[in-house]
Amino acid sequence: MGVIQSFLFKKKLTVTINKVERKNLLQKIKILKYLYFNGPRTNSDICNVFKMSLPTSMNLLNQLQKEKLVVKKGLGNSAGGRRPDLFGLDDNTFLVLSIHIERFKIRMAIINNTHQILFEKTIPIVISANSEIVDMLHRHAQDLISESEIDTDILMGVGVSMPGLISIEEGRNLTYFLKDQETASLQSCLEKKFFKPVVIFNDANSACLAEFRFGLAKNKKDVLVVSMDWGIGLGIIMGGQLQTGTSGFAGEFGHIPVVENGALCYCGKTGCLETIASGIALVKKAEEKLRAGHGSVLGSNFRDEFISLEPSLIIKAANEGDQFAINLLTEIGTNLGKGLAILIQIFNPEEIILGGQIAEARQFITTPVQQSINMYCKIQLKEDAAITLSELGKKSSLLGVTLAVMEGFFSNRVKALKNGTQ
Repeated sequence: MGVIQSFLFKKKLTVTINKVERKNLLQKIKILKYLYFNGPRTNSDICNVFKMSLPTSMNLLNQLQKEKLVVKKGLGNSAGGRRPDLFGLDDNTFLVLSIHIERFKIRMAIINNTHQILFEKTIPIVISANSEIVDMLHRHAQDLISESEIDTDILMGVGVSMPGLISIEEGRNLTYFLKDQETASLQSCLEKKFFKPVVIFNDANSACLAEFRFGLAKNKKDVLVVSMDWGIGLGIIMGGQLQTGTSGFAGEFGHIPVVENGALCYCGKTGCLETIASGIALVKKAEEKLRAGHGSVLGSNFRDEFISLEPSLIIKAANEGDQFAINLLTEIGTNLGKGLAILIQIFNPEEIILGGQIAEARQFITTPVQQSINMYCKIQLKEDAAITLSELGKKSSLLGVTLAVMEGFFSNRVKALKNGTQ
């Protein structure tokens, strides 16, 4: 194993290096990070980004190829003459264990450095404040790792995307899994189990990061990403940066009170947007109306018991032409559009990306959303804000949190080199 592999995968250098070697290693680490976040690039691209000469960058790329960390990935565009080689990370140079916690299930995936999901599993669960999440995650993750037979030396860390108020600095979820955090943070408890760096991240922000790197928000500066599942989450990109606020809690869009004397929300307040425009609201309204005798294919499926009713089934019914389901989605979309009209007038975004389970209703949700925005938003602002549906689908939160893991990994390696520590 060479010097750079030892530093990347074993945390400590196996040999003493001088200042020149340290600088060389630092440059290679920065190139690896750049290729991880931006994909294959030409030698000229790397020269421009890192302000180095063509021979210097080519020499570094050649070293990384010999160390089997970088490979040629085809040819780039040319303004004239020979097309340049593209250089990118070899497919399985790094791996990240990505975990996405939803209201009724947990999804786990092992994702490589080209952002491909190699292995994945889903575990049914009902999350609560008292769930013993640390032991559960570790047990199921070990099963996935064992089944996949991956090399754990190149597993760089664990990313956990979850709902709730997430304090990244403290490594805590201040909404869920409180029992597991009585004496130590959720992050530190998980790190003791996995013996790997762990990052915990709000699920909406995780989806937002994925959209910014791989989705419709790529190369855009002012975008809002709305995650519509059982609840409603918001990721905010302003000025080309993810904005999380002073405490990291920005984006609690679903808990803005919008209904006077409205229904009690699970957050403890009344009249929150989530009580009228979320997956929870959709299912609750469906159950109430079905019990009241409204006709629908859903009623014949569930008779008097609606325990198994969930948003995906209502969306499926709408796609099959069930007017009852279509009307429910129209009501949810209209309420959501009112909330989005507020956001448009506050942030003036160039685009709002709708993702999550409810977004799978497609035109049955976007049409009422757009009509509601047209009604409640100033014309000058709404014309600048395109309403689009995410193209990343269910994998957005899994992908997004891996970026946070690798950002921390590379930053720590660079810091260690600059400080002369290993």
